[in-house]
Amino acid sequence: MAEPIRVLITGAAGQIAYSLLYSIAKGDVFGKDQPLIMVLLDITPMLPVLDGVVMELQDCALPLLREAIPTDKEDVAFKDLDAAILVGSMPRRDGMERKDLLKANVAIFKAQGVALEKYAKKTIKVLVVGNPANTNCLIAAKSAPSIPKENFSCLTRLDHNRACSQVAMHCGISASSVKNVIIWGNHSSTQYPDVHHCMVNVQGKDVTAFDAVKDDAWLKGEFISTVQQRGAAVIKARKLSSAMSAAKAICDHMRDIWTGTPEGEFISMGVYSNGNCYGVPEDLIYSFPVAIKDKTWKIVDGLAINDFSRAKMDETAAELVEERDTAVSFLGV
Repeated sequence: MAEPIRVLITGAAGQIAYSLLYSIAKGDVFGKDQPLIMVLLDITPMLPVLDGVVMELQDCALPLLREAIPTDKEDVAFKDLDAAILVGSMPRRDGMERKDLLKANVAIFKAQGVALEKYAKKTIKVLVVGNPANTNCLIAAKSAPSIPKENFSCLTRLDHNRACSQVAMHCGISASSVKNVIIWGNHSSTQYPDVHHCMVNVQGKDVTAFDAVKDDAWLKGEFISTVQQRGAAVIKARKLSSAMSAAKAICDHMRDIWTGTPEGEFISMGVYSNGNCYGVPEDLIYSFPVAIKDKTWKIVDGLAINDFSRAKMDETAAELVEERDTAVSFLGV
């Protein structure tokens, strides 16, 4: 058996974590032969709830879970980590300005970045889920200067999975028959779900999404707005934000980092924009198509971008630049 790895989940008493922890603990993410020490961080008032979560993890009697450690202390939570999934963030409250939300989250993710810098392994892989995820990820990375920027990513896999599913449902096929959709940009309603490079397996033959769907107006209109607004639609229906689907996307994202993507396929992740070939401004965490090998992601280069796509990629980049500039102005506060 391999040595156990230490995995941190923040916001561990929350609803996304409750859907996530079992999948990680039973080996769906880091492998069926990889023992785990799971460190569960939340704010002090949530510790009694966290104790209940730990009891449930223990009661699952999972062979890979060596220990589950509940804590509200950063020095315990961030010590010697191999992976961190930063789910906890300040949610938007009624009447709260976006700027106030950014300010509150800059404080949280600056502190967590500092803790990563101080206590975690330099090889750690950090996934930021808490919103605004792209900018929170950027702040955490900037606050941990000795950890490579490539080790930080944010979650746009939920948007990616939503896009795959919409195409699959429209074609009446399995979601596994749809590959190489792309989410460009911000995990917000300006994101651009792009199917210009998507392939769909129809009756054993790979065809383009446009040929499979046979409805260009839908692909350039309702499909995009449905994926962009899906989170809001779930909240409207459930009165709670996406948890089951978010947890599944987190598992997909981290599993692909750990084990790689299949040859010829790419997935969407928010990663550092520096050196990209798509004209996206530097110093952003922006969602790109990436392929992963040996725990290292690489932006897929050379995909043709038409005028329709270019405009949408620029729009979401502009939002991220504005978010970044506002957030960075709070860093010194």
